[in-house]
Amino acid sequence: MIDLDNTLIDRDAGFRTGLLALLDDRGLPAEHADWIMEIDQRGYTPRPVVAKAMLDRLDLGLTEDDLITALIACSRDNARLAPETAAAIERARAAGHRVVIVTNGPVPSQTGKIRNAGLDRLVDASIVSGAIGTDKPEPAVFHAAAAAVGGSLADAWMIGDRDDADILGAHRLGVPSVWLHLGRTWTAPDYRPTHTADTVVEAIDHAANA
Repeated sequence: MIDLDNTLIDRDAGFRTGLLALLDDRGLPAEHADWIMEIDQRGYTPRPVVAKAMLDRLDLGLTEDDLITALIACSRDNARLAPETAAAIERARAAGHRVVIVTNGPVPSQTGKIRNAGLDRLVDASIVSGAIGTDKPEPAVFHAAAAAVGGSLADAWMIGDRDDADILGAHRLGVPSVWLHLGRTWTAPDYRPTHTADTVVEAIDHAANA
């Protein structure tokens, strides 16, 4: 099981690419991207909140609804998969492992990212929380991932960048995990990942060979 945003794909890089194009289209300086990225908080700030902050400071010539739609498109339409990540997925599957994406978020945006990154052609299944009505770290998300490939959590691993979603969810179910640290230090006192990785390629290879 592998998380999508900022794990399989660099969601922040994709969002920034789209954001810069949006600012350029509206005739605004690229320097605004920095504070917008801060408000965005890796995609965890609700889109209406980001849109309101932008409209309060910038003359975008857009309605709030149109800006929300544009912000969703920024990350969805610029989702890209690194070749080395694709190769790691292929190695894991060639070794007999089933690879399932497990991602929080609305179905249209998340499935759009998966498709635009070409992941729909590489993985065995994808579970989007919006389709099942609950988010990671709730057990139902992980059980749905196992069921999607006719498997069991008994021999599963979870890979992700979020301590409070990916790693906590795995911990509660007794599933070993790999945390993609992205330059951060682990701070949760009550649980820890089984392994910490510098890159998603390292994470996939570790889980596949454990």
